[in-house]
Amino acid sequence: MGPVLAGVLQLLALIAALALAYVPLGNYMARVYSSDKHWRVEKWIYKGIGANPDTEMRWPAYLRGVLAFSAVSVVFLYLLQRLQGHLPGSLGFKAIDPDQAFNTAASFVTNTNWQSYYGEQAMGHVVQTAGLAVQNFVSAAVGIAVAVALVRGFARSRTGELGNFWSDLVRGVTRVLLPLSVVAAIVLVACGAIQNFSGIHEVGQFMGGHQQWNGGAVASQEAVKEVGTNGGGYFNANSAHPFENPTPFTNLFEIFLLLVIPFALTRTFGIMVGSLKQGYAILATMATIWVGFIALMMWTEFAHHGPALQIAGGAMEGKETRIGVGASSIFAVSTTLTSTGAVDSFHSSFTGLGGGITMLGMQLGEIAPGGTGSGLYGMLIMAIIAVFIAGLMVGRTPEYLGKKIGTREIKFAACYILITPALVLIFTAAAMALPTPGNSMTNSGAHGFSEILYAYSSAANNNGSAFAGLNADTQWFNTTLGLAMVLGRFLPMVFVLALAGSLAEQKPVPATAGTLRTEKPLFTGLLVGAILIITGLTYFPALALGPLAEGLAS
Repeated sequence: MGPVLAGVLQLLALIAALALAYVPLGNYMARVYSSDKHWRVEKWIYKGIGANPDTEMRWPAYLRGVLAFSAVSVVFLYLLQRLQGHLPGSLGFKAIDPDQAFNTAASFVTNTNWQSYYGEQAMGHVVQTAGLAVQNFVSAAVGIAVAVALVRGFARSRTGELGNFWSDLVRGVTRVLLPLSVVAAIVLVACGAIQNFSGIHEVGQFMGGHQQWNGGAVASQEAVKEVGTNGGGYFNANSAHPFENPTPFTNLFEIFLLLVIPFALTRTFGIMVGSLKQGYAILATMATIWVGFIALMMWTEFAHHGPALQIAGGAMEGKETRIGVGASSIFAVSTTLTSTGAVDSFHSSFTGLGGGITMLGMQLGEIAPGGTGSGLYGMLIMAIIAVFIAGLMVGRTPEYLGKKIGTREIKFAACYILITPALVLIFTAAAMALPTPGNSMTNSGAHGFSEILYAYSSAANNNGSAFAGLNADTQWFNTTLGLAMVLGRFLPMVFVLALAGSLAEQKPVPATAGTLRTEKPLFTGLLVGAILIITGLTYFPALALGPLAEGLAS
């Protein structure tokens, strides 16, 4: 079997698995966020944190809950890292430096999981499990909660109430993320991923020195890192490490895990707004972009330019031989079109155009299918923009799901889509203009520029993957990337929740003969086009200086 056919067959198997999980998981999550009953363990949690889960919140109160919880999480994780040297199970590792501790705390609380450290050489068992792994659960649950609040904004009328943040947060962890992660961890352990709390072991000689490995609760963290679209690796090699990703099967299984909730949330959306067809339209948009990007990536990585690539069957530099070009391409596209950021290959070693595809996937806003929750609310914002464009074309007040998209709503949507590109481009320009940040680049020219553009695209879009080659463990990058992660996560949430509150206050508008049918393929095509055009107009000049210049020169 040739490598191209193997890659295509793996893609088809992945699509089949996602299709099988779509209906039951989507239906289940709709029941989770619509039920008025609380599990006993959930009642204990509410009592412990002093929250009343039955109190409905308007959008300012919901936002205060999101921000307060996240702020406390940042402080807790920061202190945990700074005190690591005094904690049991630290494996002898010292406290994390202040700038790196801030960067890591911001990273994991924002569901970014950018890492400027070597996981196996910096973090002990307590920080990994009580700090980073916990944030893998709750940061993902925050994203789903915000998405559900926006969906309620569409579904409800004549009320500004969006549900209860604390109830949505706790249910996301106890009823969705935790059960899926337990099952996934068992599968990974059965396939060879490690799960222990052992210390550091010498395993032999390596380049004249001693090679050491430490154990850890790897399988459980690997499970939630994919299920929650987190991405932080227990080891520096991330999902290219055999302790995290032992076999080609686990590689495909991990891709399935990082995609299954974002795709299934479109059905949850359809059920909650009372129209499955609307959910299918959003699903079709996500799937079209995802499959299209995979096809482009495979084409660029299998192109045989020169004898070395012909012998290898594709661009094998930076890729694991046990995984291959096809599966690496699927993983790279899936992890950058979601907010996962896990990698099974080095994106810096992809072809020039291939690296550009991973970058563009993040710059779309990670909406195809996007992160847990963030992908759905990002796509719904783009749907509002597309409806507004269509309304301008025909001279009619735009409507979406029975709600008028007026001046207030379009301002919220416009602010949402402008924040992240502004962060990416401003921080990239500052890093290139100042003398010190450029010293962190391993490469010069177009590839060196791509390293910095990729880093800020990853941080501001809360992806977390790295282009490699960039030494990001400096005060400049730890601080600015941390700020980009925090601002790129929570500023958009402000406008999402404000938009949800505005929509919930409206009364439904009856459909007429002039209403745009947003469940039809025509709207799906319009939405795909709007996404690509808006992103292209925003980022094309920067991409032309980096991956496009490198790809056309090779």
